[in-house]
Amino acid sequence: MSVDVTRRDQLEPFTTKDGSEIREYLHTGVQSLAEATLAPGQSTQRHRHLLSEEIYLLVEGGGTMELDGEEREVRADDAILIPAGAWHTLTAGPQGVRLLCCCVPPYSHADTYFN
Repeated sequence: MSVDVTRRDQLEPFTTKDGSEIREYLHTGVQSLAEATLAPGQSTQRHRHLLSEEIYLLVEGGGTMELDGEEREVRADDAILIPAGAWHTLTAGPQGVRLLCCCVPPYSHADTYFN
């Protein structure tokens, strides 16, 4: 078995259906790990995933997280659990926000639903 290592500088960013810029580090049949970036004041489009549970770990910046109608200020070093089926959006604060996002099962455009 070989060690699977992915470096950030090897990743091509792409834009997800919710509008965030993503660099996907790993995507297996079980889970995915990506880095998402939002510019200052930018928001993801409010959405949900019926199958995937997500965990966000903010690594830089902060903003406002809305989860099923409840809003909370979030910042670097905060971890946020987003249960499958929960409506959510993240709005970046004045410094923008960079976060790691783990999805189980893995992120899929087909599992992203909007209002």
